[in-house]
Amino acid sequence: MTSLSFYFQVHQPFRIARYPYSAIGERHNYYDDWLNEDVAKRVAKLCYLPMNAVLKQAIEETDGRFRCSFSISGTAIRQFEAWAPEVIESFQELAETGAVEFLCETSRHSLAALVHPEEFRIQVAEQRALLKKHFDVAPTTFRNTELIVDASVARQVKDLGFNMLVGEGADVLLNGRPPRRLFGMDGADRFPLFLRDYKYSDDIAFRFSNQGWEAYPLYAETFVEWIESLDDEDRLIGLFMDYETFGEHQPADTGIFDFMAALPRLALAGERIQFELPREIAQRGDVGETLHYPRPVSWADEERDLSAWFGNHMQRAASDAIYSIRDEALATGDPKMIETWRDLTTSDHVYYISTKCASDGDVHEYFSPFDSPHEAFLTVMNVVEDFSRRLR
Repeated sequence: MTSLSFYFQVHQPFRIARYPYSAIGERHNYYDDWLNEDVAKRVAKLCYLPMNAVLKQAIEETDGRFRCSFSISGTAIRQFEAWAPEVIESFQELAETGAVEFLCETSRHSLAALVHPEEFRIQVAEQRALLKKHFDVAPTTFRNTELIVDASVARQVKDLGFNMLVGEGADVLLNGRPPRRLFGMDGADRFPLFLRDYKYSDDIAFRFSNQGWEAYPLYAETFVEWIESLDDEDRLIGLFMDYETFGEHQPADTGIFDFMAALPRLALAGERIQFELPREIAQRGDVGETLHYPRPVSWADEERDLSAWFGNHMQRAASDAIYSIRDEALATGDPKMIETWRDLTTSDHVYYISTKCASDGDVHEYFSPFDSPHEAFLTVMNVVEDFSRRLR
């Protein structure tokens, strides 16, 4: 029996507004609420609401045999509260089916696990509280920002009481081995690690609408045949992707919703495939060989490393500047000031400063609200400077 495990990442950052040097000391509204509201409402209409309806119907039609999981960043949840409460309601309906698991992450989709363990613990606690408040769940599986994992991250996650960590099945980590089983982690007492199968995940998330792809058009029947033809030892297929794949990155007219509507029924028609949640996989305790991490691994860009956020000196300087004022921000005791600072830790802000080229650069440019990495860098540094002066 081969288990398919769908995991969808839902994230929207509080995007920083353009903030020139001349604004320092003059205005203190840093975030572009008009743009953030517009994006939240647009993606709700294109993706979240219609796709949630597709998944709910699939769960009902299969009597709960179709199962899937989500990680919804705290920044996304707060935007839904403000501008698209119907999205939260639709996720609550999914939660009530009992066939959906909600994973934990940092409340700000931050890189705190790498640079500030104490802040990491606080943001994890915030996220746990948000999930309890809105979905009445206590998460047991952890998803670090952008699937960034190494032994240090795993130890922190284990110490916080989680049962399993999800990560990227990067080639540098597996050295030719398939990611289709549960692994342990060297340096973290064989803490369970569930890896993304990037081949099959990217067939849906990236290649689905590529008319130059040899498998185009991809039908659900074809995808099921691929899974059924795998070797018996390929027991676990982690299908991890951005939820915005559906309707946003892959528009409705590509057939992506029809594909996902048909897949559960076709996969369950035979005796070879089942759907499992990460927590169910962890409960089996079927941890195989231990993996050694030569460096932190993520699911971003071709390198699958940290270069999407720390690849140039501007990114490193911006990150250092943000965290350098943490203690001052917390010392104010002002919830609004602390929230303003914590939203600066969202990883997207340094992601926009990337100067990568080729296809990776195109992806960075697609998501960025700025005209250039240099503009993004100056904006972040100007905001930090103004905020620092207010703290002093």
